Amino acid sequence: MLKRPHVLGIVLAGGEGKRLMPLTRDRCKPAVPFGANYRLVDFALSNLVNAGVRRIAVLTQYKSHSLDRHIATTWRMPTLFSDYVMSVPAQMRVGKRWFEGSADAVFQNLNLFRDEKPDHICVFGSDHVYRMDCGQMIDAHIKSGAGLTVAGIRVPRSESERFGIIEQRPDSRIERFSEKPSSPPGLADSPEEVMASMGNYIFRAETLIETLSADARNAGSAHDMGGDIVTMLAEAGEASVYDFGTNMVPGSTDRDRGYWRDVGTLDSYYDAQMDLISVHPIFNLYNREWPIHGSTGSLPPASSSSTTMVGEAPRSIRWWPRAS
Repeated sequence: MLKRPHVLGIVLAGGEGKRLMPLTRDRCKPAVPFGANYRLVDFALSNLVNAGVRRIAVLTQYKSHSLDRHIATTWRMPTLFSDYVMSVPAQMRVGKRWFEGSADAVFQNLNLFRDEKPDHICVFGSDHVYRMDCGQMIDAHIKSGAGLTVAGIRVPRSESERFGIIEQRPDSRIERFSEKPSSPPGLADSPEEVMASMGNYIFRAETLIETLSADARNAGSAHDMGGDIVTMLAEAGEASVYDFGTNMVPGSTDRDRGYWRDVGTLDSYYDAQMDLISVHPIFNLYNREWPIHGSTGSLPPASSSSTTMVGEAPRSIRWWPRAS
């Protein structure tokens, strides 16, 4: 019998979210409510679960009680196939210190990899609003043969100082990765655009373990997934980019296809909320073929465009194959 790849999901949910105060006064950033019935973390979790990645560890740290309660009460997975979505708090497994960066958060939880023995590991952020079929990115990652695949999205070159910027070769390998550069070169086919990292990564398991271990020994590292881990693998020629613009989510419309928002500030959070409310919304929460799951199930808030969607069942959720 052909051995199927085993994919483990890691969701980084330790963000303090200072720029979202007062929404983060009593909760961490991934637990901030969005769209009436959801938390920000629900978008990353829904995209993974819908794509069949159903063993997921959510790494928490700051003001995590609200998030831990939401994970425990909402994301209860069937145990027949050992599926789970579980909160993993900072445990000081490698010393009496909290997480010192996103890479250090994963490094301090290497025991999860020893327990699961995955072939590939998805490391996703938890504070973006978007819909993505992660299975297509996993397929592209495996096909590329790279140790790391970074999800990239085109953004205006004028906004490059907000993102990690990817310079890629024609074969989609990453030539250079720069954190928030002031004047990066534009894309060959669109000089006024650049490819920005979405903060979503897929690693070969052995590549991630080796790179995290090397980063942990580097006293001068900031232990950041983008600035340190991605940069290291890009310099080694081991990183490739996956263009989010090619991702085809079942049920998406021409209007909301390719939608992705970083909601790290109050202004961007407000703008993303406003994207939900028109009759033909910029981001459509009523897509029943790729639902966003929350504490009320897949039940988006009421709107003038939602009445025809009531009672429809999801049709295109896939199970990502894992090891037999």
